[in-house]
Amino acid sequence: MGDFGVLTGLFVLTLVLTSFVTHVAAVSVVFPIAYAMCHGMGVDPTPYYVGVAFAASASFHAPFSYQTNLMVYGPGGYKFKDFLKIGIPFTLIYSVICIVFIMWYYGF
Repeated sequence: MGDFGVLTGLFVLTLVLTSFVTHVAAVSVVFPIAYAMCHGMGVDPTPYYVGVAFAASASFHAPFSYQTNLMVYGPGGYKFKDFLKIGIPFTLIYSVICIVFIMWYYGF
């Protein structure tokens, strides 16, 4: 699937990781992978780095993936299911918009 497949794969990998760890840890794990892939393919790495950064910011679906989510989790009386019900649609919309924007802005 070419550049689109690589961008989407890195985005999804970062998104999955940020569901279980903080966004900083997800970027720390995926950035070296993106770096190696881009230099191995001989392409400009900037759109892939932007994709990793945007995906790491998509922590809408889990309470422990971002500090603010965790801060309101207990006092607000939320359940994990509440984050999934609202977070998954937001995450999907955000992901599609980000990938389309990156492809348009960087001319894929």
